[in-house]
Amino acid sequence: MAIPASRTLAFSEIPLIDIGPLVAKGADNAPEIVAAIRKACMEVGFMQLINHGVPRPALNRLYGEAQKFFNLPVEERMKVAMANSPYFRGYLPLKYEGDEYLGTNLQEAFNTFHERPIGANPVHGPNQWPAAVPGLKDAMMSYFAECEKLAYKLLPAFALALGLKSNHFDAMFREPLIMLKLNHYPLQEKPEHENEIGVVGHTDSGCFTILWQDNNGGLEVQNKAGEWVGVPPIDGAYVINLGRIMQILSNGMFSATEHRVINRTGADRYSIPMFVNPSYNTTIKPLVGDPPADFKPFLSGHYQEDVYRRTYPHKKLAA
Repeated sequence: MAIPASRTLAFSEIPLIDIGPLVAKGADNAPEIVAAIRKACMEVGFMQLINHGVPRPALNRLYGEAQKFFNLPVEERMKVAMANSPYFRGYLPLKYEGDEYLGTNLQEAFNTFHERPIGANPVHGPNQWPAAVPGLKDAMMSYFAECEKLAYKLLPAFALALGLKSNHFDAMFREPLIMLKLNHYPLQEKPEHENEIGVVGHTDSGCFTILWQDNNGGLEVQNKAGEWVGVPPIDGAYVINLGRIMQILSNGMFSATEHRVINRTGADRYSIPMFVNPSYNTTIKPLVGDPPADFKPFLSGHYQEDVYRRTYPHKKLAA
């Protein structure tokens, strides 16, 4: 599949944008913020947002429950291992990444999606929840709902930034494929080798990501000059980055930028990303300009499902 080339510049810092007016009045009534988002999408592919509207208590509650879960004995965590689920939901032990990244990521995680009826498509199904942390389900689903509201505030801004009508993405995200993930990076003394990195350099596969990171930092973004630029933790801010789906939709106008995580702090690191993708049956193709000559449209869900199957251990459904 040909992905339109991006136009990432040799940036030296990640833009910080106050989106309070956009949250309050909508993207159509916040042209200056849309312009700032457009600039960040074109030049960096990353930005940090403040005054985003996600309640701090919802985040704090989930963070506390996440710490409880990752502090459980490994036998308890493995009771909800993703290997037990055919729907890519549950606990991922250290160095879980499959195929391309096998054994290279020093990270453990816990994945959830919307819970939707089984059978509509191969990724719809129930989440797994640990009996030993009874508060995790409500905390995670409450935060999921709040963070999803932010996603729906950003979609009109992305559309306007591409020169489209603000409601252009509405039909594409009627039943979005959204993953909310808890990440835990154990403390590392002095990582020196590729297999000691928290997460190796990569681009996200989907449309865009809404990320909270704790105060330990460690997220780094690669600019076009090949330099790794740190994304400093800012209290109350969320990191937004674009994935390969958005790069395709924008026909390369927006960039899916290489990034990695290295936990150099000597302390445990936590992050909570929400990966936002169009509905399963949405056709993905450039929305502006002429696509590359060899580009072939594809379904969002087929693409994401392939990524999940190559990346995550999972239970295979009977034929």
